[in-house]
Amino acid sequence: MDEEVGEADFISNLVITPNPSGYAPLTAEVSFLTSRAVHVEVVVEGLEGGEDVVGRFDYQHDQVTLPILGLYPSTHNRVILRFISGSNTLIAQNELMIEAPDIISDLPRIDIEVLRQSAIKPGMNLVSYFGHNSEFTPQRPFMFDSQGVIRWYLDFREHPSLSSLFFDDGVERLANGNLLFGDGSTDRIIEMDMLGRIVDTWSMPGFGFHHLVIEKPGGNFIATVNKQGSSTVEDHIIEIGRTSHTIVREWDLRQSLQYGRRAWPANFGDQDVDWFHANGVVYDPSDDTIIVSGRTQGTIKLSMDNEVVWIVAPHRGWSTSGNGVDLNSKLLQPLGADGEAILDEDVLDGRSNHPDFEWAWYQHAPELMPDGSLLLFDNGDNRNYSSSERYSRAVQFRIDESAGTIEQVWQYGKDRGEETFSRIVSDVDYHADKDNIVFMPGAIVSGAAPNGKMIEIDYSTGEVLFEATITPPIAAFDLITFHRVERLEIYPPR
Repeated sequence: MDEEVGEADFISNLVITPNPSGYAPLTAEVSFLTSRAVHVEVVVEGLEGGEDVVGRFDYQHDQVTLPILGLYPSTHNRVILRFISGSNTLIAQNELMIEAPDIISDLPRIDIEVLRQSAIKPGMNLVSYFGHNSEFTPQRPFMFDSQGVIRWYLDFREHPSLSSLFFDDGVERLANGNLLFGDGSTDRIIEMDMLGRIVDTWSMPGFGFHHLVIEKPGGNFIATVNKQGSSTVEDHIIEIGRTSHTIVREWDLRQSLQYGRRAWPANFGDQDVDWFHANGVVYDPSDDTIIVSGRTQGTIKLSMDNEVVWIVAPHRGWSTSGNGVDLNSKLLQPLGADGEAILDEDVLDGRSNHPDFEWAWYQHAPELMPDGSLLLFDNGDNRNYSSSERYSRAVQFRIDESAGTIEQVWQYGKDRGEETFSRIVSDVDYHADKDNIVFMPGAIVSGAAPNGKMIEIDYSTGEVLFEATITPPIAAFDLITFHRVERLEIYPPR
């Protein structure tokens, strides 16, 4: 910082309010009057090698109220307000000291095993956390920095409507910078700001929320739901109008798919009730379709009219959909590295693997990469219809819809075996700006205590650039640490 720059004399009535919502203990709000229009930067200074957290706000004038995010717990934080002219010149600054409390005992220990700071995507790690020390709900999302320090979390234990929050897959960021999540306890979709204030909610009459809600381009939401009154669960998808607050589309998977298929045992619950177990969905803007992950069926691409485009799954047990379509015609033909079709019936059926190709088993977290290929977290439960090979993978598939083929392009995790094996939950993301993939098994039980890992890998070389182990005081169900993790800047982009 420029030590020659003095304190701003054009602001007055400065007030600091710690945790203004009452639900985000490592936040504050600062308000003041300013007599001239300026850009303002809020800087929370990093400690012991940690990076500064910076939020920039354009053309502030008159009464100004700004969020302070990323405070260190149990610390008097040095926070700088930097005032910048229209020509991007620093003209003044004010120093504030803001004390933040200890974190609650439910939050985990985080150990950083690998860190190559310059090679990883900048930002903090938003964990959709399941672990606890007392009550399982409300669930407690938190963010930690690259040093393993928790710098933000939400604590809804005293919230009037979210004290039993169950967000399942967890929290996503909206295009406007706010947070988006569903609540299975109240069957609502919730938009919230970074200070923990509810901005808007959407109900879903006739349906109950589970797992995931995402934002479509244009603002509508797609959510995985249960249909009330149905004898089955986790087999419907709905689209909710952002402005209308109404349900504008419904996908009934009992019609587009095959309810009676039981090639993959559920391994928990009643599969006659929970036969598909939708655990993830992604929208494909290239052709206005959705891609749905069903834990016990495979990964399915569906049109807006609920017609199957393709199926990524072993070829065992497929026949006719509820609406009369032969689903064998939607199965993809795997290719080897030479581009030739793999014709081995054991590979097609899923009884064995090919050196160039493996199916994904009990997968989660479908994501489309910039080139249109499909990224999955391959949990590996019941791999090849057996429990003998226990490993999870991040895996990338290239699909040629016109040819009906699928090719395995990239994978990570197989060589790490049980160390990163997570038979349920978990996440995988691609960071295009760094060309890195983040592999996130969320329910590892092979170590001294249940834990989850976040492992960032150089896509080209396979080198691990960042690795963190997240160990809760008590894992949910003695198993789950988290469902998803997202790397993002704590201050939303402006």
